[in-house]
Amino acid sequence: MFKDLLTRLMGDAPGPDTFGAEDAELAIAALLVRVARADDHYDDAERARIDQVLACRRGLTPHEAAERRAEAEAMEASASDTVRFTRQIKDRIALEDRQGVLAAMWEVAFADDTRGADEDSLIRLVSGLLGITDRDSALIRRQVMVQMGLPPA
Repeated sequence: MFKDLLTRLMGDAPGPDTFGAEDAELAIAALLVRVARADDHYDDAERARIDQVLACRRGLTPHEAAERRAEAEAMEASASDTVRFTRQIKDRIALEDRQGVLAAMWEVAFADDTRGADEDSLIRLVSGLLGITDRDSALIRRQVMVQMGLPPA
């Protein structure tokens, strides 16, 4: 299953419509896992935040969200190319929803009460690849910090 999805994500499968909405949601989940793992410290707070984001995005139960995260963890571990994930997402998801993806990435980055340079770097890369300006990315980050009750950076 993951090999088929990775093949579609990497563009090796025939036809432009082989990457569906469910696959896009799994790619988003994989990006959330990737940002959580970026600082080489993937903890329960980050897993819980990912589950919460996934449950809110598509109305999943806590169990379904945990299953989706587990799938995303396996997919993220198998894929080395963030650029191809984001290209597929950018091509299939509206800008407003991509901004929501970026907000979710910031939530995950802040979930463990630390903000690492590796997480910042990855989110900056993803932001640009998703077509979100630096200004909008900074505004999204500040909004997330306020919502999470964090002091401004």
